[in-house]
Order: sequence, then C-alpha cells, then structure tokens
Amino acid sequence: MFNEVYDVIVVGAGHAGSEAAAAAANMGSKTLLITMNLQNIAQMSCNPAMGGIAKGQIVREIDALGGYSGIVSDTSAIQFKMLNKSKGPAMWSPRVQSDRMRFAEDWRLLLEGTPNLDFYQEMVSGLIIERDKVVGVKTSLGIEVKAKSVVLTNGTFLNGLIHIGDKNFGGGRAGERAATGITEELRELGFESGRMKTGTPPRVDGRSLDYSKMTEQPGDARPEKFSYLDITSPLKNQRSCHMTYTSTEVHDLLREGFDRSPMFNGRIKSVGPRYCPSIEDKINRFADKDRHQLFVEPEGWNTVEVYVNGFSTSLPEDVQFKALRSVAGFENVKFFRPGYAIEYDYFPPTQLKHTLETKLVDGLYFAGQINGTTGYEEAASQGLMAGINASLKVQEKEAFTLQRDEAYIGVLIDDLITKGTEEPYRMFTSRAEYRTLLRQDNADFRLTPKGYKLGLASVTRLRRMEEKQSKSEAFVQFFKDTSVTPEEINPILETKNSALVKQQDKMFKLFARPNVTMDDMRKVESVEQFVQSNDLDAEVLEQSEIQVKYSGYIEKEKNNADKLTRLENVKIPADFDYSKLKSMSLEARGKLNKIQPVTVSQASRISGVSPADISVLLVYLGR
Repeated sequence: MFNEVYDVIVVGAGHAGSEAAAAAANMGSKTLLITMNLQNIAQMSCNPAMGGIAKGQIVREIDALGGYSGIVSDTSAIQFKMLNKSKGPAMWSPRVQSDRMRFAEDWRLLLEGTPNLDFYQEMVSGLIIERDKVVGVKTSLGIEVKAKSVVLTNGTFLNGLIHIGDKNFGGGRAGERAATGITEELRELGFESGRMKTGTPPRVDGRSLDYSKMTEQPGDARPEKFSYLDITSPLKNQRSCHMTYTSTEVHDLLREGFDRSPMFNGRIKSVGPRYCPSIEDKINRFADKDRHQLFVEPEGWNTVEVYVNGFSTSLPEDVQFKALRSVAGFENVKFFRPGYAIEYDYFPPTQLKHTLETKLVDGLYFAGQINGTTGYEEAASQGLMAGINASLKVQEKEAFTLQRDEAYIGVLIDDLITKGTEEPYRMFTSRAEYRTLLRQDNADFRLTPKGYKLGLASVTRLRRMEEKQSKSEAFVQFFKDTSVTPEEINPILETKNSALVKQQDKMFKLFARPNVTMDDMRKVESVEQFVQSNDLDAEVLEQSEIQVKYSGYIEKEKNNADKLTRLENVKIPADFDYSKLKSMSLEARGKLNKIQPVTVSQASRISGVSPADISVLLVYLGR
C-alpha cells in the first residue's frame, strides 16, 4: 500500500496535526496524515470557540504565517467578540464562537484541497528508528510506512483514561479508543513521560433550557474576523451566548458526590489545568464564593446542542444532573452526555529543541498536548512550527524559530523548551514580556514576510500586508507633519474635557492624548480629507491610532527587545559540558547540562540559573 517514502508523516489530526500536515504539504513536502478516525479531523473536543485572551493573538499569528486556523475560524463563526476592549491594545484579544460541525468540515475540505497531502485511517502503534533517526511508523495492522521525518500530535489519546465518578475506561475522547504502544516505545528510547489531566462539561439539549432566566451575551455590534485575507466577510448575523450562575444550593448538591469523585478519592493522580478548573475544584478551592459564572454556548447555527462552559466535571452523572437542574434556567435540562475527566501521557518539553524536534531522535517532532499544553490555539501553533521545521529539515534548509519579541508562538515554545511544565500550559498575555509589540492587530506586519519567505503565505497576503503597512505609516507621518489651529481643535477638546490649546500645534501631540479618539480627529477637515482621498479602511485607522497613542511604549519595548537580542546572538557550542565550570552553582550545572540551551539568553531563563551563573558562562565564552 505504501511503497514510497514520505517526506513528512503526521500522526494525529487534531488542531496540531492538521496545521502540521497543511504546513508541510504547502511547503512542497510529500506528506501523509494518519489518524484513528478521518471523520474527526480537527474536532473541537472541548468548547466550540477559537481565540480568547492571548489565544486570539496566536490564531492571528498562525494566519499571518499562512496557516489555516484563522480562515476556518472565520468560515465557521457564529459570533465574534473582541475581548478586553476597555484596556490597552496589547490586551485586545479576538474570540469567535464556532459551529462545531462546520469547523471540522471546513478543516477537512481545506486539507483535502491541499496538494502533496495523503490521508490514512489507522492507529500508529510505534516508530521505526534506525541509528537514533526516525525512518517511519508502524500501525496496529502491522503496516510499515517509511518517512524522512515524523510529527507526533497525539493529543489526549496516549494511554487515555476517561473518568466519570467511580467509573473509568480507556479512551482518547468520548466515544473513541485510546492509542497504545507509542509511550512505551519512547520510554525504551530514553524519553521521560508523565501524566496530565483535563476535563470537559456536560453537553445539554438547548430546547430544555429557559433562557429568560439567563443574561444574554450578544456578539460585537461591529464584528471583525480572524484572517487577514478577504476570503470571508465579517458576520452579518450572530448567535447569542447566555450567562447564568451556580448557587450555594448547587454547590451543596455537588459536594454530596465528592466521596465518589475521582479527583478527591485518589483515582486521578495527575495534574489538571490550573486556569480552567473543574466545578468541584472551584467550590473546593474557593469555598468563600457562593456562586460561579456559567456560560451557555450554542454548538452551531442549527443544532440544539449546548456547551455549559464553566461546569467541567468528572463527578458521577447522577450528581452532575441533579446539581445542574438547580441552576437558574436549567430546571428542566436534558443531557446529551455527561462531563468527564481524561488522563493521558505527555512528554516534558525540555526534551525538545526550539524547532520542536526531539533531542534524542533525529527527525522526530512533538506538537500539542503531547508537550504538556492545553488549548486548541496552543496546539495549532506548535503543529504549524513542527510541520514547517520537519519540511525544512527534509529539504536541508535552515530551521525556522521565532523569538520572544517576535510572536506569542515564540514565547510559548521558549517557555516549554526552557522551563518545561508540570501542569497543562496555557498562554496568557502576562507570559509575554513584550506584549505591546505582540498585538493581535500587527501579527501580519510581524510574521507575513516570514511566512512568504517560507512559501506558506501567498503573494496576495504579502501585498495586502504591505499596502496596509504603507498606508498606516503615511497616515502617522501626516499627523507628525501637520499642524492644527486652536479654532479647529479646541471645540473637539472641549467636548472631551481636555485642556484647550492657545496656539497652533502638531496633530500627533494632540492625538496622543488618552481621551482623544480617531473619530474625534476625523472631525478636523484635513484629517477626514486624508482618510477619504487615501481610501483608508478600519484596519488602517486602528493601526494608525495605536501607533500614535502608544509610540512611547512601543519604542521602549523595542529597545528592551534589542538588549535581549544581544544575548540571543551569543551562541553556546552544542553538547557544551557545564560540569567543568566549577564556579557555577551545582544546580545550574545540572539544569544546563539537561536542557542544553542554544544561546546565553535561553540559559538565563532557565529556573535555577542565576545572573551570577550567567556571568561565569559569559566569561568562559570570552564575553
């Protein structure tokens, strides 16, 4: 069946696997995507949404590089929201509510329309390794498929174990079997592994809910979209979500089942996501809170299935049902399926290079939850980077990595490789020290030229970015060069309770005032004339306003990033033996020998390595 040798084999077709396969194939590599069920490509296993705080920035970055997640998020969206709009633009985060079935369908159709990509449905049970290099995979039917590189994106399927109350059974997702064989083989090769846990809420019948008892959560009045391409238009119609709350009565009912909870009776020993805890974990950890928010999210345009966001649980199904029926609006709720927890194997990501290639086996890449992350967006970005680098390696080209000041994707991978993780890793804006530079609005400026150079971003995408950048820079320069008289600007400043001017002044200085908006400035005749004559759209106007108002902060972060780059340029020789640096602390020597950082900057971010240790290293390197 498989006589040819593939350039890249991708194992698993979740968000990581789908992006990895698309990237490798679009870069010209002959690619095979193997999954246990072709009907479940890019399934939204948990909530039907893409984006959110920091996650929305990642989706924009994937799109800017030429990945598919942003496009599919737009084509399957049923609601759009820009979160944190009341804060500064570094915090603005796009999010869409998705049609779960359409999302998976659109992903599959995009993949099937991608040249160089083959598909096969079966479980991969092992790898073919020759002289510490991967040369293919073995399936459960005993079929061997040869490849020059392999990307593992196994999600929660590696020895997956599902828990509902005192019942547990093998599975990688509800209704799907677990994957076996790979973990054991990797351990024999010398890899360290661990166990993690995640969970999901019950799905319910929307026809059984009373929405009049809940608070409606509509989408934005002027919705935007994820992709920088013009493939789709912003939503004209949207479906609302709703919000309700638990209560002390609900908490008491849930506590009745704690003795049968696998979280509290010792059956689950692994660590779950800190920032997305189960409902039983919430009421246990935050006992002083008498209620918690629940977001009632539709699963699509036409289905009646509803996702109960905030009610993730592994309690017995009868306890889940009884407690949920005490929530306002859920008095007559009917279950489609109960919530459950799942334990699965992962491999501490300090065993990887920044390319996501493993240090132990040449040509083998890990992406997604196998690396200890949680979230569709985190997985998709890793898949994209692993697919890119697997393809580049086969083509004998230079590897592609992103620095912490270039992308949230760079922050994510650097955190994983350098610090590791002992709990499911989730991205937040607070993890990025250069978040003013890494905004969702400028992901195309930062990454589209890189995507184009890789062969992923189209020339159309590049030209569109260049036009937007050119127009934005020209508009900002217009504000710097053009003065405005007191007669023109004072009536506007007066309405904003802002100090009036007594003489002519540059527009840039006045526009930089925090309470003066683009809409205010467009009341000045020369500004509106510039907008109209140059055909400036909403994207350009937003970009220009941010560049004016936050120019000082942006410049400061650029200077800080330049300092970081200096240490990034100080390379450490491969297989450097830190044990000979006797002036360095024992802990630092142990950590550095294990992780083998590539640069001094990376070494400085490793937990347990002090500034004094870095000084010793720099002296030894002659710096």
